[in-house]
Amino acid sequence: MDQDKLGHFLKELRNEKKMTQEDLAEQFGVARRTVSRWETGSNLPDLDILMEMSDYYDVDLRELLDGERKNQKMDKELEETVIKVADYSNDDKAKLTKRMHYLFIAGLLAFTVFVILYFTEKDDNFFGGLCLGLAFGMMAVGVIMTSRYAMKIRTCKRKLLHMQ
Repeated sequence: MDQDKLGHFLKELRNEKKMTQEDLAEQFGVARRTVSRWETGSNLPDLDILMEMSDYYDVDLRELLDGERKNQKMDKELEETVIKVADYSNDDKAKLTKRMHYLFIAGLLAFTVFVILYFTEKDDNFFGGLCLGLAFGMMAVGVIMTSRYAMKIRTCKRKLLHMQ
């Protein structure tokens, strides 16, 4: 897939609708900078947004991905497959988000317990150290898993787990 070609095609489609980047960003619930990155080819929209764009611009998903108009329409089976893949991707993201929320809550609770122990001057023991360690550990995991390297880490993890 040629990202630059896709970006130019997205810009062409937006201009055909006589929309600004801000208008399009508002339509799809993203930032204007995000639309700009799509159109310059430095970033790609998520699959679910691409599917919405396909409907919005009344073009096939294959045309969007190829960055040019085609004469033939996408067959129904292929479209259903793409929809299933998008749903699976969204489910996977939702599961990861839910796990991250649980980790952040655990870290917040551990930090709260540590602060209570600190102000009651009972933090100088194993339990106080454990709470502080859990709080910092959860913060570190949160920072790593919300960084741009999260997908690389998850891919590596899956490879390692499937090897064993």
